[in-house]
Amino acid sequence: MRYRWLIAAVLGAGLVLGVVVTLMQSPKFAATARIEIMVPTARILQDMDVVAQSSDIRTFETAKEKLKSRDLARRVVLELNLANNGGFLFPQPDFAIGNIFARVFGAPAQPPLDSYELEQREAIAIERLLKDLSVSLMRGTSLLEVRFADNDPQQASTVANQVVRSYMDQQVDRSIETSELAQQFINEQVADTKAKLEASEAKLVAYSKEQQLGSAGEDGSLISASITAINNAMATAVQTRLENERLVAQIEAGNAAELKQVLDSEAIQATREKLANLRAEYQQKRGTFKPEFPDMQRLAAQIAEFERQLQGEVEVIANSIRLAYETSIQEERDLLNKLAELDAEQVAFRDKNIQYTILKRDVESYRTQYQSLIDKRNELGVVSDLRRVNIDVVDFAIVPKAPFEPSLLRNLLLFLAAAAASSAAIIYVLELLNNKFSVPDQIESELKLPVLGIIPKVEGDKLVEGLADPRSAISEAYRSLRTSLQFSGTDGAPQTLLVTSSEPGESKSTSAFKLAEEFAAIGNKVLLIDCDLRRPSLHRMFKVDNAMGLSNLLTNTVDQAEVPRLFHRSIQHPSLVFLATGPMVPNPADLLSSARMGAVLRGCMKGYDMVILDGPPVIGLSDALILSRLAEATMLVVAAHQTPRKSARAALKRLASTGGNIVGAMLGKLDVERIEYSYSYRYMYEGYYAYGAEAQLSIEEGGTSGAAPQPGKSRNALARLYNRHLRPLLERG
Repeated sequence: MRYRWLIAAVLGAGLVLGVVVTLMQSPKFAATARIEIMVPTARILQDMDVVAQSSDIRTFETAKEKLKSRDLARRVVLELNLANNGGFLFPQPDFAIGNIFARVFGAPAQPPLDSYELEQREAIAIERLLKDLSVSLMRGTSLLEVRFADNDPQQASTVANQVVRSYMDQQVDRSIETSELAQQFINEQVADTKAKLEASEAKLVAYSKEQQLGSAGEDGSLISASITAINNAMATAVQTRLENERLVAQIEAGNAAELKQVLDSEAIQATREKLANLRAEYQQKRGTFKPEFPDMQRLAAQIAEFERQLQGEVEVIANSIRLAYETSIQEERDLLNKLAELDAEQVAFRDKNIQYTILKRDVESYRTQYQSLIDKRNELGVVSDLRRVNIDVVDFAIVPKAPFEPSLLRNLLLFLAAAAASSAAIIYVLELLNNKFSVPDQIESELKLPVLGIIPKVEGDKLVEGLADPRSAISEAYRSLRTSLQFSGTDGAPQTLLVTSSEPGESKSTSAFKLAEEFAAIGNKVLLIDCDLRRPSLHRMFKVDNAMGLSNLLTNTVDQAEVPRLFHRSIQHPSLVFLATGPMVPNPADLLSSARMGAVLRGCMKGYDMVILDGPPVIGLSDALILSRLAEATMLVVAAHQTPRKSARAALKRLASTGGNIVGAMLGKLDVERIEYSYSYRYMYEGYYAYGAEAQLSIEEGGTSGAAPQPGKSRNALARLYNRHLRPLLERG
């Protein structure tokens, strides 16, 4: 609120500057065309054509950069003959003072085109086109916005549409050129690959014939089959040999008759049956006939014959088994020899097959390449016939109706924001440079003194009215100061109190006068002495003559009978007595430091409950320092927004160096309007120091004193609105 006029001035300057800047800008019209970039999901040329997926943003970024390329700009310039268009080559400047006159009196004159070569005009046109051309991707889509800005709306739409058409033509031309180059390249590759394939096939066939690989099969399958058959036969031969070996061992052990072949032989079984019958018959007849009996001898001869035959048949079978055993051994040996031969042949085939495999792999590789190139050549023919471009025009640019810049509202908002920031910076700097006391807390932090009282600022006639009105805010503030002084010492208020300040004009005399009245109002006998022998002022408040006073007592220039006439009693407060300074003297400090000054004070203390000394300022004088040693207590008056902090600290240091008892400080002339709204002292003076029905009415009307409100004397409306409505809401929040 204190800087409200500064803020208003800066904001007003910002608004004016925004209007001026708007007039200095050239009006520009923007035309926008929209195209869709369609990314193919399938690739026609799998190995030679690189196609990005639809989710790959690089495709759209590439399209954006191509649309802003110099090659495309050159196409557009040639198509529209912009190199010979003076309005396009030399438009109005974007920002210049001359634009104000151009808007008022018409377009400015253009330089003659003949002064520039054709190449220079083309370069200027390309730079102008690229400068005002912008391409952006619409969020969440595959659409690109091609936007061109120009002073002429018709020209803006024409250029934007031509950029789109030239880009499509450029893509078609590049597609055709790429297809032709690809076909030429593939035809060369087909011929070269075909020659390599034929040479590799011939080399493979010649090597196969030379090494006679056909008899063993291309992969050696015949040798492998023979080895497999030999292995199977070998297993059978080994098994047969083992069986025959077991039978031979049984024969050699004398058990040839128990062989299975012997037991299964029908001839041997028949012989054994006959032999058994003959032996049975022989045994039967033996009980009747003797062995020498011819019939018995015949039977014995038959039995012997059959036994010989049986033995011969068993021997035949045993010999056949021995022969089979020897045959199986020989067969196994032959199979082992054959298997060794086949293994050697297979090892030799594998050595030959390594080179054969290499040659065969070359043939297959060349054959695959050849077939792939044939397929690509056929597909390229189809693609070149289609000549399809992956671009689709969604909207062509139309002629804009209104310029997009300058925007008066946007400029005003920008300059208003800049002005607000500037005003904040200015206020911040001013506050940093402000070394005055603004709030009571600064006295406590800077001077390390308690604040005994806070006196609001009252100007002119209001000060006299406020001091005379016991119900005013300033009177209540001095009563609060009186109460603080009553509790400043262990025995109550000091009997002798020096009121001084660091510099003149800080309302110390007014404070001494009002304090004397307030102490007298509670029944104390109070003597107020004007000790400022250099610039006295209290006699004017009491409306008495300053012809005689303190200086007469100190210089002993008054008769004893005239002494009572020096003391003036107050009409409003009979218990208040005033002693003026008297005539001006050339040596005030000598008089104040004299023994008579101490005697005067001691005499006054005997006749009065309290003696208040209105002393001179501290800075530059020694009077206040002398009085502070004589007084029981000293109160330093500090004027808000007036007293420099350095001066106050220096005054306090001087008083302390002389042994003065500084009981505290009083903050005077506090301007409530200059305190932040969040500060509690503001509301204390607006409401708490006023009381009664009239005071309540005064608060509601926005007044600060206890007097009834008068028209034109209320607080400003913004302060009342904040106090009544906004602040309670913020405190509740």
